[in-house]
Amino acid sequence: MKFLRNLLATIVGLFIFFGLLFFGLIIIGVAVGGSSDSVVVKDNTVLELDLSNVRYDYGGKFSYKDFGFNDANKDGVSNVLVAIAKAQNDDRIKGISILNNSSSLGIVQRREIREQLNQFKASGKFVVAYSDYMTQSEYYLSSVADTVYVNPVGMVDFRGLSAEILYLKGLQDKTGIHMEVIRHGKYKSAVEPFLEDKMSEANREQTTVFLESIWTTLLKDISVSRKISVDSLNTIANNLGGKNAELALKSGLVDQIAYVDQYHAGIKKALKVEQDKDYNTVDILDYIKDESKTVKESKDQIAVIYAQGEIRGGEGNVNYIGEGSINRALKKARTNDKVKAIVLRVNSPGGSALTSELIWREVELTKKVKPVIISMGDLAASGGYYISAGGDRIFADPTTITGSIGVFGMLPNFSDLTTKYGINPQVVSTNEQAASYSPFRKTDESFIKETTESIEFIYNTFVKRVADGRGMTVEKVNELAQGRVWTGADALANGLVDELGGLNDAITYAAKKVEIDSYKVVSYPEYELKFDDLLRSMLGNSLIKTQDQLLKEKIGAENFELIERLNYFNSLKGAQAILPYQIKIQ
Repeated sequence: MKFLRNLLATIVGLFIFFGLLFFGLIIIGVAVGGSSDSVVVKDNTVLELDLSNVRYDYGGKFSYKDFGFNDANKDGVSNVLVAIAKAQNDDRIKGISILNNSSSLGIVQRREIREQLNQFKASGKFVVAYSDYMTQSEYYLSSVADTVYVNPVGMVDFRGLSAEILYLKGLQDKTGIHMEVIRHGKYKSAVEPFLEDKMSEANREQTTVFLESIWTTLLKDISVSRKISVDSLNTIANNLGGKNAELALKSGLVDQIAYVDQYHAGIKKALKVEQDKDYNTVDILDYIKDESKTVKESKDQIAVIYAQGEIRGGEGNVNYIGEGSINRALKKARTNDKVKAIVLRVNSPGGSALTSELIWREVELTKKVKPVIISMGDLAASGGYYISAGGDRIFADPTTITGSIGVFGMLPNFSDLTTKYGINPQVVSTNEQAASYSPFRKTDESFIKETTESIEFIYNTFVKRVADGRGMTVEKVNELAQGRVWTGADALANGLVDELGGLNDAITYAAKKVEIDSYKVVSYPEYELKFDDLLRSMLGNSLIKTQDQLLKEKIGAENFELIERLNYFNSLKGAQAILPYQIKIQ
């Protein structure tokens, strides 16, 4: 027995030793990899604008507390904007190539990159774009180029905007699984697909208005770049005037029909590089790491705090908002003497009303110490607007989706399903309200009354926050609220925002407000992550896959997205202030 105990102890010791050695090597590898991030940029180089791995405004900073290890991702739209601005004044960079670009960026993100490319062109350097096949979103970005190429058998999918919403009432009726919904706001259609079998007129009205507003802005931008009138662009869209390369050329959407080798030949000619030689290129995400042209830092700082994703609560991460990381960032920025002003960049459809209130409160505390300027991205709606309403000044892009000032609560109910299969729930309680809700019984009227009062209280609080922040009466906010969705352009007209502009405009305004000319922009928040997060980031999803990742591979991304949306509504806790539905514009 003694021998077996010794043998077991030796085996356990070896496992612990090799485990510590393994994770130690991982951390050393990351440290070594991080130290070799810098790249060498040669003279006469073209910057390749590959945005396929760029998704968020902010790549994120991370603190792995268990290991005392910090890391940062420089793959956000904010990093791309800085890189293009830097390339504009970098003598080594002669131009930018947009080659078969494919990304999941939103319209506002594309508009901000597009504007930065316009400034790059103003320096006298070239921007060229090529694609075998251009989606409408990719064409919008590429249309800023001096010369737009398309493959001879390619096309430009230019047809206008649309929105599709899946209504699930029929599915609920057939399955016996229903959602108990309590809402405030006639436009609050986040839960409409669970209540109706077709779109309400109120929802159709607001959807039509914001789609037309966004489309108008996109057409104006394309019109300026391509020198085609807005009316002509609408005609091209109606007639599918880009459905093949010849039509796209004839309609003026593109400048040349060519193969990719001919595209490269044109770049070589512009660079005066021999045709049998390769020209120098650097990927945008690699160029971000180049520090050879770093500008001398200023002691004064403008802090940009990124609040991106659905508002769920907890710590938060790059893809969802929690009060933990956001409030910690606000506190850190307001107590840092170097930080003179704060820009809160909001890109969120909303979510938990409680978390929104917690963040709103921290904004209120912060702006008593330093100015808090709001920059709205693609989405700053419902809870996203809630956390923005108290800002000293609010900037929005014309295509930003905002407003949606409304609240709802939703709970699953399986009572029809349980009855169908002979399940009979029985309840024993000590008090009248002890068992007011169960997913297996018909919803108690007293519970509906109680929840309705809670929803009304939160809605009234939401409206009061907006009224105080915007200097409006409660009555005026109610006229604009009711869950109604607005674009940034319409929000400016009705007073929900102060100015149209992007993140750079908000930063510039913040600097002027505190009267500083030279400053460094610092990014927040820093997310505190756990051991399994470190393991996943180091080894990659190919080695460590969650159940969700495996399911996504099995059934496909679109089917998985539908299941995720259903699961999300099933998991909601407390009152929600969230955008009517997921919006994807292609």
